This record gives sequence, structure tokens and C-alpha cells, in this order.
Amino acid sequence: MATTSERPVALGNAWTRWFRHGDGLFAAIVALFSVLVVGLVFAVGVVTYLGSAEARAQFGAGFFTGIDWNPIETSIQAVTFGAWPAVRGTLLTSLIAVTLAAPVGIGIGIYLSELCPRSIRQPLSFMVELLAAIPSVIYGLWGVLVLLPFFTDVLANPIADSLGTIIPALAQPVGTGRGIIATGMILALMILPTISAITRDVLAVVPNTQREVMLALGATRWEVIWGAVLPYSRAGIVGGIMLGLGRALGETMAAVMIVGNTARISDSWFQPATTAASQIASELTNATSPLHESALIYLALTLFAITLTLNLAARILVAQLSRGAASSRF
Repeated sequence: MATTSERPVALGNAWTRWFRHGDGLFAAIVALFSVLVVGLVFAVGVVTYLGSAEARAQFGAGFFTGIDWNPIETSIQAVTFGAWPAVRGTLLTSLIAVTLAAPVGIGIGIYLSELCPRSIRQPLSFMVELLAAIPSVIYGLWGVLVLLPFFTDVLANPIADSLGTIIPALAQPVGTGRGIIATGMILALMILPTISAITRDVLAVVPNTQREVMLALGATRWEVIWGAVLPYSRAGIVGGIMLGLGRALGETMAAVMIVGNTARISDSWFQPATTAASQIASELTNATSPLHESALIYLALTLFAITLTLNLAARILVAQLSRGAASSRF
């Protein structure tokens, strides 16, 4: 049995062995980084919650369903703020972006991983990843100069003429084309490299045995991809889609330049609208009163809650898909 005098010596030897090759220092640094990330998320929530105190006290939960955003009334009783137009615009533009980008991004990832010739695989992969490095303001400028004129003349007007009487969301007038659909299209282009790059990387780590078994059974190339490769990697693909959705929810500059920045609800998705991020960016520096600033912070808190909720749902979905894929392999 070790004596009392021997215990400090043993403890000191254990610490010496732990730090001798840098393992202990490395573990401490990594743990510190992990705590900082969690603390940063918590700090963002606390700051936005405290900053929105005045708006929460005046509007309460009715802020989320309110449709009027009127910060310029001279009477404080007439000032009203409602987040629903911005929340609606955020959700619709993100939904359109994911709907357009997910199939194309998954297809690009499949081609780069499974079908692309080796001689051009690296250059194509580089070009796809280069799209992610382009600043969002460049996407917005391209959208204003190129996408909006093309979208208005070639897509929006013909769609409104043919389907406007059937689907109210596609009704006329189109106007300049600024609105939810155009914003969703530019966001789809922005999240496309994220989805395609993650899909490519996830498919690349699928064991070759998955493919060889199907090929040995006489499956075609398409049957191998559909029956063996995609089911194995579906959790990672869904995770990539959720990352793209997260970027679409919080995108600011491109949305400011394309969406129209009108805090109202229109029946037509071709009409100017707004998103939470674009409204905060365009109004926060010019807030007309402390209540106006608090309402914008309240809107930021709402966007923060939406993002956390969707990411939590995505994590649960990915975990379920991962367990399903693991159980199907045994």
C-alpha cells in the first residue's frame, strides 16, 4: 500500500507522462476550443435576448405573427413591428433554394465521385469549390445585372401569363422581378457548391466492397449507385443539404440586392419582399428609435431560433439515417 509521501510522487509522475509528449497540452487546447464554440453560441443567444427586451415587453409573442412593420410614426403608440413578412420571406426563399440546389448538387457530387473521368475530375472539383469562394455581394451584383433581366423576360412573365390565374403565388404583375423566387434562385446558386462538395466527399469514402457486391450480382452502373452507394451515404448527403440550408437562411448581401426589401406580404412571389437577414442589415444602422433597434434585435433572435431549430432537427434526422444505414449493413 502506497504511503502518503509516495502519493504526490505517483501523481507527479502521472502528470509528467501525460504532458511528456504534448498529449495533455493538445487535449487541453482542443477542449478549450470546444468550450469556446459552445460559449460563443450561448453568448449570441444571451446578447440578442437582452437586446430585444424592449420589443419583447411591448409586442410579446404577437411579434411573430404581426404583418405590419411601421417604424416611422411620430406617435409611439402608432409604431408597430411584425416579424411575419421577414420570417415568411426567409423560409420561402430558403425552401426554393434548397429545392433547386439539392437535386443538382447531389447530381454533381455523383458525377464527380462515380462517373467523371480522372483526367477532368480535379479541374471540375476545383471549379465547383471556387463557386463557394465568391463573395456574396458578387452573386448579388450578377443577379441584378444578369439574372433579373433574364428571369423577368424569359421566366417570370411567361409563367405569370400562363399560371397566374391558377396559382396566386405566380400571379401578375411581375414588375422588376425582385422578389421571393428570384432571391431563391440566387441563393440556390450560392449553396450549390456546398451541397455538391459534401456529396462528392461522402460518396468518395463509401467502401468499394459496396460497389463490388452489386457488380458481382450483375448490376449496372446506375443500379450500383442507386442501390449501394447512395443508401450508404444518405446521412452525409442530408447533412450537406442542411448546411446549405443554414447558409440560405442567413444570407444577407445577395438577398438585400435581389429581394426588394419591402416588409409586406404580397400574394405574388414575383413581387418585392424581405428576409430577416436583409431587413436587419438594411435597417439596423439607421434605426429611428430604441424600440426600432430592439425590434430588429428581436428579429435577429427569431432568426437565431429558427436556425437552431432546423439544425437540431437536421442532427436528429442524420442520426436516425446513420443508425438505419448501420443496421442495414449487418
